[in-house]
Amino acid sequence: MNVVLPVTVAVEGPTDVPVVRRVLSLVGCSVHVVHGRSGKDLINRNLLGYNNAARFSPWLVLRDLDHDADCAAQLVANVLPNPAAWMRLRIAVRATECWLLADSERISRFLRVKRSLVPADPEQLADPKGALVNLARRSHIASVREDIVPSPGMSSRVGPGYVSRISEFALNDWRPDVAMNRSDSLRRCIERVREFSAYLEVIKRRR
Repeated sequence: MNVVLPVTVAVEGPTDVPVVRRVLSLVGCSVHVVHGRSGKDLINRNLLGYNNAARFSPWLVLRDLDHDADCAAQLVANVLPNPAAWMRLRIAVRATECWLLADSERISRFLRVKRSLVPADPEQLADPKGALVNLARRSHIASVREDIVPSPGMSSRVGPGYVSRISEFALNDWRPDVAMNRSDSLRRCIERVREFSAYLEVIKRRR
């Protein structure tokens, strides 16, 4: 019988939760408890505590690179130079929206736009969230535009239904195993999370 390994996670925002669920599910893991969801500053403040807890059980901390460093490796070295054995601090380049855009077939179908409009190399985008919103502007479905695109005069960068729409896509349509072929940071995340399978062997030896 296959054992589903529970993993404690910390993320920047609510749309990251279904992304993490899909990634963990792909490698035979599940979400145990979710921390954060209030921005990268909260993650940064609590990272040492998370890392201490990861001495004893698997943790996946996901945050965006944004423009905080030249590359993901540099950001990790800056904020957590000595990760614990079961800590996986993974950086989405430049944001988790890149990972979603990397499944160009499904995101184009979800937004009802031509696939040719989806950026071919999402990790090169300076503003992935803006690119996703701009894709939605071209949707043939009015409700998609109304939910994802902010109305004129709104201070928000996204529409009122952005979180629910993007979460729906990530949980039900997005294919991380396909998207990883166009997103190196996603591929590396999946590879590192697969290493959690070794934790089961540690548990067996303790019994």
